Amino acid sequence: MTGTTTDRNAPAAGRSRLVTGPGLLLVWLYGVMSVGAVSRSVYQILTDFDSAPLAHVLSAVAAVVYAFITYTLVRGGEKARRAALVCCAAELAGVLIVGTWTLVDPSAFPDSTVWSEYGMGYVFIPVLLPVTGMVWLRRARTA
Repeated sequence: MTGTTTDRNAPAAGRSRLVTGPGLLLVWLYGVMSVGAVSRSVYQILTDFDSAPLAHVLSAVAAVVYAFITYTLVRGGEKARRAALVCCAAELAGVLIVGTWTLVDPSAFPDSTVWSEYGMGYVFIPVLLPVTGMVWLRRARTA
């Protein structure tokens, strides 16, 4: 039946697909980072918030950023691509600022954050992921 059915793999309402090729790996990695950061921040906030409120709140912020980027990549479309690009840039700025801050003034962070020491506790994925995401999202614009 041609003409009456829709291709389930086609982008909805003319949206560009961001979850193809490397985009699928990005969604998976951002999803894993979302779960990890949410779990970490919820646990830290519920059990030990008073010891390092800044670190725990920053982990929660990282979780929100990861979840939003995951959502925008899955959603697709030009608006979502631009929003994800802005969030990846903000995420990279956060990783660089917090990472440098944790090295310069370790006493400000009695507990580590997802972005501490440029994400060393997460095998440096927090510093590599936004760069990779921005490269992919810029390529997706031209595709």
